Amino acid sequence: MWVVFAFGAAGFAGLTAILAKIGVRGTPSHLATAIRTVVVLGFAWLVVLMTGSQATIGAVDAATLGFLVLSGLATGASWLCYFKALQLADVNQVTPIDKSSIILTVLFAILFLGETENLATRLPGIAVIGIGTYLMIEPGRRLPTSRGGGTWLLYAGASAVFAALTTILGKVGIGGVDSNLGTALRTIVVLAMAAVVAVVSGEHRQWRAVPRRDLAFILLSGVATGASWLCFYRALAEGPASLVAPIDRLSIVVTIVFASVFLRERLTLRAACGLALILAGTFLMLV
Repeated sequence: MWVVFAFGAAGFAGLTAILAKIGVRGTPSHLATAIRTVVVLGFAWLVVLMTGSQATIGAVDAATLGFLVLSGLATGASWLCYFKALQLADVNQVTPIDKSSIILTVLFAILFLGETENLATRLPGIAVIGIGTYLMIEPGRRLPTSRGGGTWLLYAGASAVFAALTTILGKVGIGGVDSNLGTALRTIVVLAMAAVVAVVSGEHRQWRAVPRRDLAFILLSGVATGASWLCFYRALAEGPASLVAPIDRLSIVVTIVFASVFLRERLTLRAACGLALILAGTFLMLV
């Protein structure tokens, strides 16, 4: 069943990027991140109550809690960087870089979690994904919708690094706790971090001025994220991180399809070839 949950996580994650892109068009990115995290937190704790997982909260040891906190901090940093990048560039520019975190995730899983099975297919797989990601980035291409020069590239890269750390820390953290409860606990950390950044940056003062349309899409992106998280961490609790993460990264396909339909973003031939390589590398890792 972990495979089913992993694909579910990919689908919801792909939808999240589109909803968030629309939501941050007229809303500061850090404020938008904080607002949507409130939705994710409520969603996560609702599932905890529905499954009765709150009864096991007393059994969470200090080490597990520590890794969940670290995972939450890494997630918060990844989100803040990702939505800032989305505000500055097209979805088709940002998403390939963010999804390249799979390369670091697999390497970290091999080094720190000892997941060395099937290296003969996994290592070539991440090499193919790396080439595909490079082709999709298209460093020389400048779109009229991009703002802030190359700043978006830095934010997207940082998002990928923190996302990789999130997966590894999350894998360790949910080892001694129900996956639903673990998701809910780490979301508290993410919300606290997002709120602090919004306050420090002064963006919290603008929450009354957020357009209703933007707010609706931000809230919907939070619902999609909550569903993606719950599926992802359920899959992570039952399957190997080096396989769950590649499936989850297939959300790039969902994102690009929706970006084409709803945002009118088109892929160049080079980018399309890069996407094909990313898919090929992902499936190679699953063999």
